[in-house]
Amino acid sequence: MLMLIFRLPIVAWHLSRGGIFGHLAEMSLLPIWLRQFMRMLNSIIAKRNPERPGIALASALTALGPGFIKFGQALSTRADLMGADVARDLATLQDQLPPFAGSQARRILEREWGQSIEDCCLHFDETPVAAASIAQVHFATLLDGRDVAVKILRPGIRHRMERDIKFFMAMARFVETIAPHTKRLKLVHAVEQFAHYSDVELDLRLEAASAGKLRDNHAQDDGIYVPEIEWPLTTEFVLVIEKIEGTRIDDRESLLAKGHDIDAITAIAAKSFFFQVFRDGFFHADMHPGNIFIRDDGVLVPIDFGIMGDLNLQDRLFLVQLLNAILDRDYDMVAQLHRDAGMIGADVPVEGFAQAIRAVTEPIMDQPMGDVSLGAVLGQIFGLARRYEVEVQPQFTLLQKTMGMAEGVARQLNPDANMWPIARDLASDWAQDQSGLLSQISMIADKTLAFGMRLPGLLDRAEAILNQMESQKPEEKPTSPLVWIVLGAGVTAAIAMALTV
Repeated sequence: MLMLIFRLPIVAWHLSRGGIFGHLAEMSLLPIWLRQFMRMLNSIIAKRNPERPGIALASALTALGPGFIKFGQALSTRADLMGADVARDLATLQDQLPPFAGSQARRILEREWGQSIEDCCLHFDETPVAAASIAQVHFATLLDGRDVAVKILRPGIRHRMERDIKFFMAMARFVETIAPHTKRLKLVHAVEQFAHYSDVELDLRLEAASAGKLRDNHAQDDGIYVPEIEWPLTTEFVLVIEKIEGTRIDDRESLLAKGHDIDAITAIAAKSFFFQVFRDGFFHADMHPGNIFIRDDGVLVPIDFGIMGDLNLQDRLFLVQLLNAILDRDYDMVAQLHRDAGMIGADVPVEGFAQAIRAVTEPIMDQPMGDVSLGAVLGQIFGLARRYEVEVQPQFTLLQKTMGMAEGVARQLNPDANMWPIARDLASDWAQDQSGLLSQISMIADKTLAFGMRLPGLLDRAEAILNQMESQKPEEKPTSPLVWIVLGAGVTAAIAMALTV
């Protein structure tokens, strides 16, 4: 609490300059007195930028440092909190900072590897090729001649991030205390989710594990390749991964100059999205153009695995139905799916929710199909959370951001194409297969339950036979094991009959 008291004025000043209080004052879930106080602060302090209010907020978050930059990027997935326009502006937050010295990078590597760089590398470039808020990347050549990318955490970054996360958690709990209705927005859960992804980014072994899992998932998929991790040189502070030579997926002119088939690349990108989200339930959640390359042989290669998303089978089946209903413009079904999933309260009229969905999505869906953004549609639906008390599902907000990125990449690559019909057909076929599998599992479960109900009777019969045998006189007892064979065969047959009914 002391940390909250001491840091809050500084943070509040920067954020109020970015207009954050003006956005929060529109939240009907907050007490009236607090909303009025926020409006007053906003009118006194906020910068005036009526055209792009989210830009001023992004600048304020950047001024507060790496933790706030990352948190702003996380907030870009929460259109229900910030509004669709501000969320879209926060998605443009540039995760770039001046690099730290190459000599310092060298010292970190030698500390982590326990030996000189020359004992591990033929060459190490001290000039970084990228410098973000969490880490920076250098190129190197290993002793066996393989080229690698070396990602190194910024010195002291873990302490700074942990301090910021504690502040975010204290603020989330404070807001939920003074405005209990905000609990359904799952602010504390959002911070916990942010802390989880930050922990992955701050331990590069976890990022390496994510890359390894994605590599295994795509091992048999043509046209998609995940770089290999150099595990012996990877530590908590250092990640060494295969260097990728290729062209950024948004560099359309260079791709065409190299003779690439743009339609084929679009199809591969759609399949990659489908494989990750629907088939595997494990997806790359930072799919901006700088993280996707096309090799000269046309293979798609993702990089940077610090932010990954997970979806269980139930989530994936819900998502297939939701996307189909949206593409069919069946807003009654969209609303009903939310009701069936327990995402809206029993007192919320489905018909009214469906009309609200129609109102916010029709302007998007009324565009040419190639211009329709399903990410934007989901963002608008999530934006109805405050009015209709929608239980926000954090795994879907992360996916919504990912979908928006994927759509942006696809349109930069191929403005005339639409990736969703491809992904939709694949997802629908997958859902039918899963439904068939679930039906078989359900049938087996029913038969197992039926057998379980019959089992006591079968055991009673077996016990009666044994008791009858025990009551026989010694000379009447069968001396042959045949009776046990017959009894065992009878029980086995009974079990088989029960399971095949």
